[in-house]
Amino acid sequence: MNRREFVVLAAVAPFALRQGVARAASAQHALVTCDAESRLALVDVDALRVVGSVRTPPDPRAIEQVGPYAVVCHTAAGVVTVVDRHRVRHTLHDFVEPRYVAAHPDGVHAFVTDSGSSGVVSIDARSGRALGKVKLGGWARHVTVDASGRRLWVGLGSAAASVAVVDVSDLGRPRHVRTVPTPFLSHDVGFAPDGSVWVTSGEKRESTVFAAGGRLRQRLAADTAPQHVTFSRDRAYVTSGADGTFRVHGPAGDLLRTTAIPVGSYNVQHGPGRVLTPSLDRGTLAVLDDHGRLIRVIQVAGSCHDACFIA
Repeated sequence: MNRREFVVLAAVAPFALRQGVARAASAQHALVTCDAESRLALVDVDALRVVGSVRTPPDPRAIEQVGPYAVVCHTAAGVVTVVDRHRVRHTLHDFVEPRYVAAHPDGVHAFVTDSGSSGVVSIDARSGRALGKVKLGGWARHVTVDASGRRLWVGLGSAAASVAVVDVSDLGRPRHVRTVPTPFLSHDVGFAPDGSVWVTSGEKRESTVFAAGGRLRQRLAADTAPQHVTFSRDRAYVTSGADGTFRVHGPAGDLLRTTAIPVGSYNVQHGPGRVLTPSLDRGTLAVLDDHGRLIRVIQVAGSCHDACFIA
């Protein structure tokens, strides 16, 4: 190597190093629950491969990003953990069967359903403390929070006749304010960006859209129940794990695309430019783009219940 080549390489190397560090820092990652293995798999969503693992208490099921952390429900163990990409930071006890999590828009607080005690618990993910609890009828399960962080809709079972509405404007004193009957036995719930609430079925090939006040606005065709739903700014994504299908709907509910995904892909999460759906049956993570086009199916574990993006 001559002196000129050396000088050029010396000038370029710091820039290349900075670019490499920037790419690593900006890479999207996801945590995927490995239900039977007491761990979470860390997946690089850009490189489309498993890059690490986080050991946890047994039976990690549902997971949700809350600010820089993720909150995990360990249903059979009766505990909730707060994790980052490397380790468990907090373990919250005094749950019976924690099921699902909704993240408060402030990136600090979250709401955990406990089907074993038929209620919802508000928590502080940063400090690992429970703040308040409300008891509900039925078997509290799927949960969603509005953009203001003041109102929850809570599914009351895997196939329930109604949905509970909870006021969480006071995190220390959540209040059950009303119950909304559904036209079928309902399963998942999700606030859309426009403030409407999508409620999926636990029994029929159908999903619904409600106004935030509880008025039924629309009924939509779906694949085999139960379905699960998540949203980008202008699309709704509905999975049917039993059929292995992924439906993309426009703002008016119009069907834009249907994509085949692994059977058993029930839960679904949207993040920047990507949608994730893990498979209970196959132990895979399907990664799709905003338009619902399948990018890759990644083998992760024997069984994967849920996934979320992580900072």
